[in-house]
Amino acid sequence: MAQEIERKFLIKGDEWRNFAKGTVYRQGYLSTVKERVVRVRTIDDKGYLTIKGITTGATRLEYEYEISWKEATEMLDELCERPLIEKTRFVIDFAGMKWEVDEFAGENKGLTVAEIELTDEDQHFEIPDWIGEEVTGDPKYFNSNLIKEPFSKW
Repeated sequence: MAQEIERKFLIKGDEWRNFAKGTVYRQGYLSTVKERVVRVRTIDDKGYLTIKGITTGATRLEYEYEISWKEATEMLDELCERPLIEKTRFVIDFAGMKWEVDEFAGENKGLTVAEIELTDEDQHFEIPDWIGEEVTGDPKYFNSNLIKEPFSKW
């Protein structure tokens, strides 16, 4: 069984920009019911199909499969709910852990969040100075909910 254990935080300031180069992501959702989310994503010249289960605490089931960029783009253009999620992801290594900072564009412009994947919900990790409030349990920050209620409408 594939599990994702992830904590999510808001960002303080711009110091984090000194540590990473970004990659553009384009993603959309075929299903956004809370019990199962089905996502299509392109990253550079690759496509991915991801199925995620309901979140309990910071944990949920996750299955991801690489698909062709062409198929992913067709699904994004023709099948996915609107608006699409547009973001640039920055990967930052800090104290032996990998942080992913997502800076959103489009209808979610102005929102920047950081995520850290853990092996256990109780795993200890150091928090960089540029990390702000934790929003792990707040569903409005789920990417699948940002298409229903974009940051620009908060």
